[in-house]
Amino acid sequence: MRRRHFLTGAALIGGAAAIPGSARAEAGSVVERFASALSAHDMKAFGDLFADDYVNHQNSAAAPAPSGKSAKQATLDFFQNRVNAMSDLRVSIETSLASDDKAAASFLYEGTHDGPYFGFQPTGRALRFTSCDIFRVRDGRIAEHWGMGDIAGVIAQLKR
Repeated sequence: MRRRHFLTGAALIGGAAAIPGSARAEAGSVVERFASALSAHDMKAFGDLFADDYVNHQNSAAAPAPSGKSAKQATLDFFQNRVNAMSDLRVSIETSLASDDKAAASFLYEGTHDGPYFGFQPTGRALRFTSCDIFRVRDGRIAEHWGMGDIAGVIAQLKR
């Protein structure tokens, strides 16, 4: 199984080599800045990652976007809530890939549940969950996002 993942990753990376390096580097840089800003709880730097006309293609029944807010503001509020819920939140990159103006990453979120989150009062439990995200980058900022976060896994950890 690991060999198949390696071969698939190698094929993707080989195909990405034909893409101009500067666009790929810019897209890959956004992934690193995303994780770094959240780990530092630097919401200003995090907000600066998103274009003003940012479009979020992710739909979630567990965390619907509030009406009357821009996609950018709804995203910033969602992640501010996450930071507030885990004062020691750390975000790491499990794996990532950049090609042309897009970057994909699997992020690992870890922290102690010490603030209200998804309607649950603080439990003091360690939380660990992932998300897989694809970003389209324009001028060094996230212009579009597609992704899936393990919100069901978070809620299961909060309920136990």
